[in-house]
Amino acid sequence: MIYRFRVLLDTHEDVFRDIEIEASDSLEDLHNVIVQSFGFEGQEMASFYVSNEKWEQGEEIALFDMDDKPGDIRIMSDTRLEDTVWEKQPRLLYIYDFLKMWTFMVELAQIVEPDDGMSYPNLMFAHGQIPAEAPDREFIIEDMDEDSESEDVMDLDPDDYDSLDFDENWN
Repeated sequence: MIYRFRVLLDTHEDVFRDIEIEASDSLEDLHNVIVQSFGFEGQEMASFYVSNEKWEQGEEIALFDMDDKPGDIRIMSDTRLEDTVWEKQPRLLYIYDFLKMWTFMVELAQIVEPDDGMSYPNLMFAHGQIPAEAPDREFIIEDMDEDSESEDVMDLDPDDYDSLDFDENWN
């Protein structure tokens, strides 16, 4: 099976990449295609975090095991996508370069059959240019006061799709 992901930089500007990758590939493979598609050199540490519908940071899956007790943390190269992401668990947070904190929201958009003759991973679509410096975290909902309504805090009307600049049928 092929997973289609949208990888969105956490910034006000629309900066995202749509990526296809085999479900049996590792999170390290996804890390590599994200790094390449956004134009990073790939020399920095990175981690994925399992996330929920509020984009809250959950279990860490690191590029390397830097823990005091080796084996206590999941490693990208040992973790397959299909064991971490599926239809009911479609979101990951991805942090690249812990000094600059490039933060991305990674969401599984679709699961499809592979196309004959297509090689994967595949960058399907790129939108926006990555800024020269990592933006401050903007949209992660875990930064909000838990007692407040997210629509009130973000000033969004969930019924007003036209003002959200969002294409429901992006693929």
